Amino acid sequence: MSSALAPYKADFLRASIEGGPLSFGTYTLKSGRISPYFFNAGSFYRADLLAAISSAFGETIAEADKAGVFGAAEDGKPSFDVVFGPAYKGIPLATAAVSALSSLDKARYGSIGYSFDRKEAKDHGEGGNFVGAPLAGKRVVIVDDVITAGTAKREAVAKIRAAGGIVVAIVVALDRMETLPEAATKESALGALKREFGLPILAILTLDDIIAGMRQFATADDLERTETYRAQYKAEGY
Repeated sequence: MSSALAPYKADFLRASIEGGPLSFGTYTLKSGRISPYFFNAGSFYRADLLAAISSAFGETIAEADKAGVFGAAEDGKPSFDVVFGPAYKGIPLATAAVSALSSLDKARYGSIGYSFDRKEAKDHGEGGNFVGAPLAGKRVVIVDDVITAGTAKREAVAKIRAAGGIVVAIVVALDRMETLPEAATKESALGALKREFGLPILAILTLDDIIAGMRQFATADDLERTETYRAQYKAEGY
């Protein structure tokens, strides 16, 4: 893998390719675009693959937290309280990220909680729209697989804020770096969310990272098609 990538990112990229979550071919996206690659976070269902994505999220969040990206914090204390995963794919990502954070630095992250939403509110038992850590008054990091149009992230931000939580960042596994379909500008979905909410939005990997790795393992045809796709749809600001 690319020597420019941090070791945990290189390990994540390798696991994504070798395990199948990142594949190459011909894929029709929801936008109608024909993509030469596809990333499916739902395929990290095997223990070794789950370990790779857990570690990548944990390292990315911890790195940003300790650098002050999420805001100021007391010495030795995290700058966030809860990791939130939007249903459905975000649920295992949130729980895995919290576990990885505790393994990295139990003294700092041992009391971090996780939370996720229900697709439909529960009207019996404990009831409510959420499962896991309470959100009121808490600083929340949202985790998810990719940002496509940003709709799910906007819904998550709205739900968290309605519950009294304070969203401090969004972290995704992959930034496709693409312009929004049918947009008047060459802005990406990630860029639009940054502008709209004024939040730090981080990605473990970008399309540039994938292409850098492809130069070492992919066929010439797959590499050429992916580079052509990037040139055609790459958003401004990268």
